[in-house]
Amino acid sequence: MLPAGRRFYFDALGTDPLQAIRTQARLADEPGPDPAQLAADEVLLRVRAANVGWVDLLMASGQYQHVPTLPYTPGLEFSGEVVATGPGVERWKVGDRVIADGLLTGPRSLGAHRGQGGFASYARAPAEALIPLPEGYNFDQGACLLGGAETAYHALVTRGRLQAGETALILGATGSTGLSAVALAKHLGARVIAVGRSLEKLAAAQHQGADHLVALGPNSPPLKEQVKLHTEGRGAELIYDPVGGPLSVEALRAAAFGARFIVVGWASTPTAGRGEHQPNQLPTNLILMKSLDVLGSPAAISAHKDPAMRAARLSAILAAAPALRPHVDVTFPMAQAQEALEAKWSGRHPGNVVLHPNE
Repeated sequence: MLPAGRRFYFDALGTDPLQAIRTQARLADEPGPDPAQLAADEVLLRVRAANVGWVDLLMASGQYQHVPTLPYTPGLEFSGEVVATGPGVERWKVGDRVIADGLLTGPRSLGAHRGQGGFASYARAPAEALIPLPEGYNFDQGACLLGGAETAYHALVTRGRLQAGETALILGATGSTGLSAVALAKHLGARVIAVGRSLEKLAAAQHQGADHLVALGPNSPPLKEQVKLHTEGRGAELIYDPVGGPLSVEALRAAAFGARFIVVGWASTPTAGRGEHQPNQLPTNLILMKSLDVLGSPAAISAHKDPAMRAARLSAILAAAPALRPHVDVTFPMAQAQEALEAKWSGRHPGNVVLHPNE
């Protein structure tokens, strides 16, 4: 038996993320796992870092399309070290530093390991769900690589067909997926315009390679004017939109003729699916007159429906890992898991919030 550990979980789903965090969250001691109980193809990890994700918050409030199994342990993405292996595992050995693939294990996976989220001292995972920690990465960065980079890759490359020399307008550029999109677009040779709510937070986007920063506030010029200023009047050839709401309409006005508008999320109206906000609406006149392609980009759903597409995606991301190093703004110990989730919900930190389950 290994030393005892702890697990953070929700025993029921809340009506909104803050309500779930404050009333349904639990932190419990649990006995150390017995390696002898591992299945032949399983690996046991000591979790060193777990990304505190936006999707974790949506799952806890029942707002995500993929309903978690209760009790729900958050932590779609995590990294750690191997502490035991099943008798059929040959690739991994004790001490290996790995990333857990959040589409093959954990709350967003479809198999038998949906209860093994990263907000726990230990997690079991199928051997096929592990990826070596990229060289030069620490555990915090490893826990934040795949979700952001896969979202960005599916949007910019698979759906958006971004080409070197084009201008990519990245909305929500200070969020975790937004910063990944900035880094990837720059890696692909695009000119990058990063949009956020404050220049202070946009400094993280500049560090990831953004060419121009646009902070939107009550007294700032319209987004269209600022984008035209940075593109010799053309507008952006690709818009990456994880925000939704009125900003989407402003971004359409900043698009070049024939641009691709990639819908990645709707963070500005997270409860729209419950009827508390009007669903996001885009003006068809702008789409028509500018000859725009409006493309949905569900990175996880697409991979679940077509698992074969992921091999090339993961290969490209891991090859580019040195250029895609995630920005981790703050970390929390396990005792402050609730505070970590609230910090993510507040949006006050650019990039990623990370939990250390064994700290």
